Amino acid sequence: MENNTHTDTPVPTTATAGLLARKVAFVTGAGRGIGAAAARLFAREGARVMLAARTEEQLKAVAEEVRAAGGTADHVVCDLADARSVRAAVARTVEVYGRLDVAFNNGATIQPPGPMDGLPEADFDHVCTVNLKGVWLAMVAEVAAIRATAGTGAIVNNSSVGSHRANPELPAYAAMKRAVNSLTESAAVTYGPEGIRVNAVAPGGTLTEMIRAWEERSPGLRDRLRARTPLGRAADPGEIAEAAAWLLSDRASYVSGAVLKVDGGAGA
Repeated sequence: MENNTHTDTPVPTTATAGLLARKVAFVTGAGRGIGAAAARLFAREGARVMLAARTEEQLKAVAEEVRAAGGTADHVVCDLADARSVRAAVARTVEVYGRLDVAFNNGATIQPPGPMDGLPEADFDHVCTVNLKGVWLAMVAEVAAIRATAGTGAIVNNSSVGSHRANPELPAYAAMKRAVNSLTESAAVTYGPEGIRVNAVAPGGTLTEMIRAWEERSPGLRDRLRARTPLGRAADPGEIAEAAAWLLSDRASYVSGAVLKVDGGAGA
C-alpha cells in the first residue's frame, strides 16, 4: 500500500465552510423534486448554483427561495431533449459565475408504466432522448466547461435502483438508467486522469412528482415499494441530494466510477 504524499491531492473542505464551499454547481431538473432539493442543499453547503429545467416558473421559485435563505443561485431554461439548449445552459453557467466545478445531471422523464410491447415507439424515443442522450449531452458540455475553467471537478448522474434489475413496469426508463451507469463508468475512466471524477446515485423509491404520477397509473405502488425496502419507507428528495453533494465534494476525492445505491436497502 502506497503512502506517498502527493501535492495535487484535493484538500477536504472543512465542515464549517460547507461541503461545496467556493464551488460553482450546475443542476438539471432543478425546478422540483430531487433537483430542487439539491439546489437548496448545494447552496447551503456553500456553492453558487445554476438551476436548469424546462419550467421557468418553478426555477424562479426555487432560485428565489435559495437567495432568501442567503445562498447564491440563478436559473436558465433548459430542455434536455434539445442539444443546443443543453449546451447553452452550461455555457450560461460559465458566463454568470466564471467557471464550472461540479454538476448534478438529475433531470429525467418517465414513461407510461406498462410492459414493453405496450409502449409506443414515440414514447420510447422520448425517454431515450431525455434520459440518455440528454445526460450524454450535458456531460460532454460539462467536461469541456470544467476543463476550460476550474481545470478539475466532479459530475454526478442520477440513475435509479431500477437500473440494477428487471423493471417490467418501466422497462424503457430502467434501460436508459442502466445505460447512464455505463456512461458514468466510461467517463470516470476517460476523464479521471484529468482530475474530473464521475459518479452516479441510484435512488430507490423517493417522494417526488414522478413517483406520484407513476402511482396514478399503478395504484398501490408506494405500498409495494415500501414493502421491498428494509428501512420501511420512501426517501425524502433531500436524502438523495445529500448523497449527490457528498460525491461532488472533496470529501469524496478518491471516489470515481461508482453507482451509489441510495435506496434504504431495497437493492441489497
